[in-house]
Order: sequence, then structure tokens, then C-alpha cells
Amino acid sequence: MTHAPTGALRPNPQVSDKKRWLQLLVGVVCMIATANIQYAWTLFVPEIQDTFGWSRANIQIAFTIFVLVQTWLAPIEGYFIDKFGPRLMVAFGALFIGFAWVINSQATTLMGFYVGAAVGGLGVGSIYATCINNAIKWFPDRRGLAVGLTAGGYGAGSAATILPIAAMIESQGFQHTFMFFGILQGALAFMAAWFLRAPQANEVKASSKIYQSTRDYTLREALATKLFWLMLVMFVLVVTGGMMAVAQLGVIAKDLGVKEFKVDLYFFTMAALPLALMLDRVMNGISRPLFGWISDNIGREKTMVIAFSLEGIGIIALGYFGSNPYAFLILSGVVFLAWGEVYSLFSALAGDAFGTKHIGKIYGVLYTAKGIGALFVPIGNLMMEATGTWSTVLYTVATMDLLAAFLAFTVLRPVFANHVAASKRAFAEERGGTQVPA
Repeated sequence: MTHAPTGALRPNPQVSDKKRWLQLLVGVVCMIATANIQYAWTLFVPEIQDTFGWSRANIQIAFTIFVLVQTWLAPIEGYFIDKFGPRLMVAFGALFIGFAWVINSQATTLMGFYVGAAVGGLGVGSIYATCINNAIKWFPDRRGLAVGLTAGGYGAGSAATILPIAAMIESQGFQHTFMFFGILQGALAFMAAWFLRAPQANEVKASSKIYQSTRDYTLREALATKLFWLMLVMFVLVVTGGMMAVAQLGVIAKDLGVKEFKVDLYFFTMAALPLALMLDRVMNGISRPLFGWISDNIGREKTMVIAFSLEGIGIIALGYFGSNPYAFLILSGVVFLAWGEVYSLFSALAGDAFGTKHIGKIYGVLYTAKGIGALFVPIGNLMMEATGTWSTVLYTVATMDLLAAFLAFTVLRPVFANHVAASKRAFAEERGGTQVPA
């Protein structure tokens, strides 16, 4: 399948390919520096509860605030990304992620932690959206892989610092840990920000393997397409199911009777739940570039069918066989592997469909799917309480994944093909009737 090069995508053989890989590397570094704001939070919650005596539920409202601010402000952040470029936006976000943990280090009230969560959400959202968008722009020919590696930096970025953070909390207290790592992470991202830039028109290459739009859509034009709303619905279906499964994994493990089971791996022994959570980090990091790379070669829609089907089947199997601790570990790993890729596939597809000139705003609106999904996560608890079993929740989540896979196969493919054809016609008209080959 060939792709017609657009006026904005004329590869220049004299431009070194090293430049864009350097940009990708810097973006990954920024994401790694940002990841702890979300993924290390769980280490601080018990210490905050022991120190101040607040309920776990009240403390965790801070995390909900963080997710909502990170996702719901993405369209506004996208506007500023398109206007000011990656350098200033990441520098801005770096100051805010550092300031967020400094606030947490001094907080003595719940409101203090809520403010810290909001500041952190703004900082993480600015860095996350900017680095994803920069990867989309630099790698139209390897968009899935580039976005997957960038998102993988965020998904697995906390792996190297989880143990040092836990050790510092135990030895020096959570306030000192917030302060130290807040300044460290913010400074690292701030320094990396100044190496980022958007590509020039002659520094990128179009893909020759998958369909891509031949014009840049504005946000208003994107919102007027069937494709955008179909992508949003599918994004919500998959991300909601994944967050439900991840958020409730500890409770599910307890109810299945495997939480405290000691898994003997010859070299070491570990309880099933923490080992499963460790797998979450690893599989999350692997899935984004893996499925992104696959999608670069066989297409986004086909990859979605494979990943979403694997996710749904894995969750159904977890409901059937999860009471076996080894099956629980394997199947939870499959679930995490098949879930993390949503952040690479939908962002890459958005770039393919709508171009890159306004992709900050367009993907910003699409990314609110994560915020919508977060609002649905508590429904899992209500369903469990109403039915007395987690099986209902797991099967509901699996149904959502399989529905998304069905939509990708039966609806997304023709809608996307028609959209690309329409974009070529519009591009030809805008260029004064010049024909664009199929």
C-alpha cells in the first residue's frame, strides 16, 4: 500500500536521521522524569495515612484530581503546544512537576495534597502531551514505534526509582522524599526541555506502508468527522476497561485468594500481588512500542483488533482461572501487555488521520478519553457490591474490549479509508485541482 507524499512531507536525503532519534531520546528522558508523579504515588499513601490519620479514600481523592487535571486540560495544553512548540511547554511542565512534590512535602491538610495533585496534573499533562506530539511529528513513517517508545518511557519510567523512593521513605520519611525527588525530577525534565524542537518540513518522511491523510485538519474540521468520534468511543471503551482492571487488581487478588501466595521463582520468592504489579510496569513499557511497531507495518486497525481481542480474552481467562496464583500472574501480565498500547495506537492514528499541524489540540481532545474512563472506574466497586463477585466486573470489562475490537474490524477500517480518500480530494482542491495519486 503506497502513500502519496504531501506538501508538508518531503524527505531530504541530506538531513541526518540522527536528529530525530535524538529528539525521541530526549522525549523519553522527559517522560521518565515525569512518571513518578503518577506511578510512585501509591508508595506515599500509607505513610500519609499513618501520619495524619485520614481515611485512604479521602487521600486517594488527590489521585483522582491528578488524573482529571492531566487529561481534561489536554486540549488547552495542545493549543499552547501548537502555538509555542515543545521546548517552552516541557520547561513549563517541568517546573510544575517539581513544584507539585514540593507542595506535597509541606502539606499538612488534605487540601494541600489536593492542590499538589492539581499542580502535578498540569505539569504531567504538559510534558506528556508535548512529547507524544513531538514524536508524532518527527516520525510519520514510524509513528507507532516512536509514540510507543515515548509513552513507554512514561509507563515504565518509574521502574528504576521505585525502590530508591521506597527506601528513602522508610529511612528519611515521606516529606523529605517528596522534596528530594520533586526537585530532582523537575530539574532533569527542565534541562532536557531545551534540547527539544519541532521538525522542519524537509526533516520527515512519509510512510509507504499505511494510509495517511494528505492534509492537516484543524480541530473544528476533525470534530466534524465521523472518524474522530468513533476513535473517541473506542478509546473510552478500552481505557475504561483497562483502568478498572488495574485499579482493582489488589482487591481482585484478595477475593481470588492469591494476594498473599508466595511465588517461588528459584532465585527469589515474592507474594503474587506485588509480583503482578511489577509485571504491570514491565508489560506496560513493552506493549507501547511493540504494538506501535506492529501497527507501523500492518496498520493501526488490524493491530487494534489483535490487541483488544487479546485483552478481552485475557480478562475472561483471569475470571475463570485467576484463583490459581500462577495463572493469575500469567494472565494479569497478558492483560497489562494488551492494555498499555492504547496510548500509542490512538495517538499514531490521530496523526495519520488529521495531519500534524494541529495535532496538539486534536489529540488533546481525544486524550480526554482517559479522564472519561477515570470517572467510570468507581462503577466497578458498585457492580461488585451489587453482585458479590468480581466476575461481573471482569466480564463487563472484557465485553468492552471485545466490542472495541469488533468496531476496529467492521467500522473503523472503512471509515478511515473513506476519510483518507476525502482528505486527498480536499488536498487536491486546495492545491488548485492538482491530482493526488491513490
